[in-house]
Amino acid sequence: MTRAASLESKEQAVGSFERAEARAKALVEKDAYFGGRWQASETGEAYAVFDPATGLEIGKAPNLSDRQVDVAINAAETGLRLWAGMLPLERSRVLDAWYDLVLARRDGLAALITLEQGKPLAESLGEVDYAASFIRWYAEETKRDGGEILRSHLPGKRLHVNRAPIGIVAAITPWNFPSAMLARKAAAALAAGCSVIGLPSSKTPFSALALARLAEEAGCPPGVFSVITGSTRRIVPLLCGDTRIRAVSFTGSTEVGRLIAGLCAQTIKHVSLELGGHAPFLVFEDANLDLAIEDAMNAKFQTTGQDCLAANRILVHDDLYDRFVEGFTSRAAMLKVGNGFDPGVTIGPMIDDKALQKVEEQVFDAKQHGACLHLGGGVHNAGPNFYEPTVLSDVTDDMLIMHEETFGPVAGIGRFCEEDEAIRRANATEYGLAAYVHTRDLGRSERMSRRLEYGMIGINTSKMTGAPIPFGGVKQSGLGREGGPYGMHDFMELKYVCAAYE
Repeated sequence: MTRAASLESKEQAVGSFERAEARAKALVEKDAYFGGRWQASETGEAYAVFDPATGLEIGKAPNLSDRQVDVAINAAETGLRLWAGMLPLERSRVLDAWYDLVLARRDGLAALITLEQGKPLAESLGEVDYAASFIRWYAEETKRDGGEILRSHLPGKRLHVNRAPIGIVAAITPWNFPSAMLARKAAAALAAGCSVIGLPSSKTPFSALALARLAEEAGCPPGVFSVITGSTRRIVPLLCGDTRIRAVSFTGSTEVGRLIAGLCAQTIKHVSLELGGHAPFLVFEDANLDLAIEDAMNAKFQTTGQDCLAANRILVHDDLYDRFVEGFTSRAAMLKVGNGFDPGVTIGPMIDDKALQKVEEQVFDAKQHGACLHLGGGVHNAGPNFYEPTVLSDVTDDMLIMHEETFGPVAGIGRFCEEDEAIRRANATEYGLAAYVHTRDLGRSERMSRRLEYGMIGINTSKMTGAPIPFGGVKQSGLGREGGPYGMHDFMELKYVCAAYE
């Protein structure tokens, strides 16, 4: 390629990213959606949403009143009766239409994620695809699950077990995957015949509202799928305390998850919790070193490390340790930090200054306790919310980074000598969401699968999630599962019928 052609190609790339940002701003909704209507706050209150990369205001979202939350629940109750009474095939058609619209607006939805969350545009495109995959999956799943007939233990009786919609579902979603988390919850609940009220993070409300706009265009009846906005501290207790809402699905921190579980206990709601993670990444002496480094990079730095599946504790066998640290550091040094709309960027901003301060504290503590800094270790010159990709070695179990979820682009690497030691250290946490193992020993793979106390385990891979699988953790990482038939069953009640026939 000539220099002139290369410059032209770069200009085209920059131009396309600028157009993506413009498409994102065109999708920003100024109102919330409930009862089949787009509505501002009746008090006139709204809160500003900021681009974490630039600090500039994107727009304002309405801070709905308590009365409006009640109106949204009333509408969901009305919508539930209609939606649950529809044939599964009819619900499936609405979900299919929603899926088609999401894919048709893929570029704009991805740009909107980058605008309000900050992740690189390529990752945002992946998130939209991931979100759409759940809508498509549940469009099919809604037609499949009709219950079962049991072999009777009673003479002259037929025993049926049916699955019925649990009722209104409140879906409370986080800022790190603003489209995917809502789609995963809402599609499963809608397929089950429930109505859904989505409450997105106040940091990233616009992606959720854009999904509501597309659901409306897809023909979702009024009240069936709503997205409300406002103070989560005020609205969450309203949702959890209302007896009309029968299930709450929450993704977020373990600390907040405990509070939500306590609130829901007062009205005996079904609670689905996808909470914090502190994933170990174990590299054994027989591992494929290049593959282990590649997977560790993916598991650590995607979404700028702001991911509950992120590899937080990278533990490498002593035989491979030095080569792993060298190779991993070389790869991390190639990461490009910047605005997610800039071409080639792989590390975006932290969501806010509080998140960045937590990372700074962990790095400072690790260095104070003897960790070796190989790369990074400070705020990046791209802006106040950007942190350098950071690699620490000689990380030990007495350091903060080995006890607290990092949620940032910092990799802490420690060493081990024996398999039992690796398992013991991997399990020494209250969390139990995901774990990663690299080994070519089939026996060890089986032992890891049995002995690691985690809901999801990746063997020689960092990619293990998707629409068909049961996403979720054990211990303090949550309750229930999302994805596949398991996620749909979380929003359904079992109804047993014993019938005598003449």
